[in-house]
This record gives sequence, structure tokens and C-alpha cells, in this order.
Amino acid sequence: MEMNKDCPVCGQPTEIEVGFYYGTSYVSYVLAVGISVASFLFWFLTIGMSLDDNRFFFWIGFNGVLLIALQPWLMRVSRSFWISWFVKHDPDWREHQPEDVSERLNTDQANNW
Repeated sequence: MEMNKDCPVCGQPTEIEVGFYYGTSYVSYVLAVGISVASFLFWFLTIGMSLDDNRFFFWIGFNGVLLIALQPWLMRVSRSFWISWFVKHDPDWREHQPEDVSERLNTDQANNW
């Protein structure tokens, strides 16, 4: 569940400031809703839905297990989306090294969730 402090390729700090990744919960939520809608459509088209039997409740259980199993992936992808919105890709990153942001970091509070 921990992330690298710096990008192993270009050296860009991944923890830009304390609490930088708090907004990833919104991204993860949107991804989870999208996965839930996709699994509902898959279930509806293959098995069908009915309140007369327990198919709906089996889908709820299936979807819950699916989201729990995908949680590490959702965390990584949402963090990747989040940092990509704030740190733009620089094709000439070798000539433009990232800024030193060490004054904005508090190592005592790092990963203090």
C-alpha cells in the first residue's frame, strides 16, 4: 500500500505535500461506480435480474467481493490519475529536473493515514 517517494525513472517526488492524495477517494469512488455499473450490466445480460429470487442479492455479494479484490488496483490507478492532473508529463524531463519540494514535506506525517 506504500508508494515510492520519488519516481524511479525521472526522480519526480510523488508525495508533493502532506495530504496530497486525499482527493483520490473521489477518483476511486467514480472508478468503483463504473465497475459496479459494468458488473451489473454483465450480470443482467448473462444471468438476468429478478426480485422474485435471490439473483439481485447474489450480484450485490459478487460486486462487493469484486470491489474488495480490486481495491489495491483502484488505489494505484486513482493515485496515478490524481498525480497526472497536477504534474504534467514533460517529454524533455532529462533536461528539466523536478523542483525540490522538500520544504513542503513533513516526514513525520508521511503515510499517516
